[in-house]
Amino acid sequence: MNDFKRRDFLKVTAGVAAGAALGAGTGLLATEAAAQQYKAAPEKGAKLRVLRWKRFVQGDEDKWAENTKKFTQATGIDVRIDAEGWEDVRPKAAVAANVGSGPDIIIGTFEDAHQYPDKLVDVTDLATYLGNKYGGWYPVGKAYCTNKNRWIAIPMGAAGACFVYRESGMKAAGFETFPKDTAGFLKLCQGLKAKGLPPGFALGNATGDGNTWCHWVVWAHGGKMVDEKNNVVINSPETVAALEYSKQLYETFVPGTLSWLDPNNNKAFLDGQIGVTNNGISIYYAAKTSQDPKLQEMAKDIGHANFPIGPIGRPTELHLVFPMMIFKYSKYPNAAKEYLRFMMEKEQYEPWQQAAIGYVTQPLAAYKNMLPNGYAGEMGYASAAAMADFIIVNMVAEAASGSKPAKEAAERAQKRAERYYKV
Repeated sequence: MNDFKRRDFLKVTAGVAAGAALGAGTGLLATEAAAQQYKAAPEKGAKLRVLRWKRFVQGDEDKWAENTKKFTQATGIDVRIDAEGWEDVRPKAAVAANVGSGPDIIIGTFEDAHQYPDKLVDVTDLATYLGNKYGGWYPVGKAYCTNKNRWIAIPMGAAGACFVYRESGMKAAGFETFPKDTAGFLKLCQGLKAKGLPPGFALGNATGDGNTWCHWVVWAHGGKMVDEKNNVVINSPETVAALEYSKQLYETFVPGTLSWLDPNNNKAFLDGQIGVTNNGISIYYAAKTSQDPKLQEMAKDIGHANFPIGPIGRPTELHLVFPMMIFKYSKYPNAAKEYLRFMMEKEQYEPWQQAAIGYVTQPLAAYKNMLPNGYAGEMGYASAAAMADFIIVNMVAEAASGSKPAKEAAERAQKRAERYYKV
């Protein structure tokens, strides 16, 4: 994917949605006849409870609720939706899995499903039906939602992140286009700080924004949590180089980023405090849909760019994937599967994408720059636990802020990760 500005982002997103919610990169759909027959007769008297995340894009939540109402009207199945912040969904899902009680469906993040695969309903038939009908799933989506050759979740999509920046600030810093490499990006950040629009990147335990940029900066320099055999290798010269680069970046940051969670960079950007951060479409969405003339004017000055390429020489992006999980304790697994099928069909999925102006991208072509969490090893309990424990984010925060030397931060991350990978 080339670098693109806001209007190009929207054009591409609209095109994808109009072509196929789950179709292949070409947008071609398989015919109905080609789709595998799928039958999941809902249980009599079924009622469903769904737990999902909230907060960032109102169009997403409103259209999801509207589609849910359509499902109830079509099937007679009542559905209750509870919404929590990302940081709250993961522990509630873990508790539900352990005690065997809770929402029928939980929409989590990253590889949450791999923390308790045996507690989840096998949805292979549904995933096969959707894949056959809409052109197939990309491998990374399959990796997040399969375990031992069975589907344990359905990928809703991913909140594809970009670097979000003020175009006027970028030009004031001496750049006509957004830098494509990490060396140029550091110079841009230094220039933005000099012009009074410093960068701001989350270094608290931010599920989305902290993880995406911290994994990127480590991977871009050749660091990784584990090798292909799942040996922990985070304590490496490549990781130390990434941490030293992060320290240089941090010197340009607006104060306070060590405690930032996912909403903080949105607020700082929209308040005019920072000139660049990493985010999905939610910052632009908030500015564009605001009734405040100042924010509407800011929307015209917002650009989006792919994450710069580091010394490794290729894209190394992590994006926030949303697995939709049905728990075995549910009394109505067939009704739950039918709900997910209904929500993923193009009649509901496309309008939902459009209402959120692409905040969640379909789980196909948008993943092509993406590496899965746990790279370069297998996805499973250990990678999920290491992600949930924010090992990469904490390591970058420690080194960037100077609270620990880069080598010591990498050593501590190594020991923390080994606790999970030796289980």
